[in-house]
Amino acid sequence: MATWYANAVPRISAVDPSELATDRDADTGMGRAASVAGLVAILAAIVAAATIWLVLTDPVTVATSVEDGEISPLVRQLAQVLYNAVAGLLDYL
Repeated sequence: MATWYANAVPRISAVDPSELATDRDADTGMGRAASVAGLVAILAAIVAAATIWLVLTDPVTVATSVEDGEISPLVRQLAQVLYNAVAGLLDYL
């Protein structure tokens, strides 16, 4: 049963269908950007957690690296912490 106002309102779309994007690249580009941003955020969180762990477990190496301005011992220790964490996870699985 149709109402009287169904025919009273003109059916004009606000956007011409020919102007709509037929290309899905705009949507996939935003999805890729979000995925990359999420991956960078996860990686930054892992490095931050490893740095905090290293400060708590081996503060002498951190203090020496900061004092001397040499980053290589700190990076080496961070790599060791990350390696041990991944090896522990793989042993658990």
